[in-house]
Amino acid sequence: QVQLVESGGGSVQPGGSLRLSCAVSGSRFSINTMGWYRQAPGKQRELVAGISSGGDTNYAHSVKGRFTISRDNAKNTVVLLMDSLKPEDTAVYYCNAAIYRLNNLNTFWGQGTQVTVSS
Repeated sequence: QVQLVESGGGSVQPGGSLRLSCAVSGSRFSINTMGWYRQAPGKQRELVAGISSGGDTNYAHSVKGRFTISRDNAKNTVVLLMDSLKPEDTAVYYCNAAIYRLNNLNTFWGQGTQVTVSS
């Protein structure tokens, strides 16, 4: 069994910063890509940032230059640093990982964590 557990999030004023962390636990697995998605009320879930096993990153245009994704392969964790937050960043943020286990590649999701940017 593989689980993704998120931490961080919360409420912050515009211009503030937050840090989201996600840890993957389980046995007999290897992680391919990792990423963060978000879903605002009434909107579809969208990719915020992704990172490959080799460290290549990609970002949504709306967060480029403000958010930074990183991962620690030894600890099976991925972190999203969010700076210069805007009200439009308000959403539930989900950790995502493509994981090899028992010769199968599957996608796993965290439970989601709320980020609210408001004055």
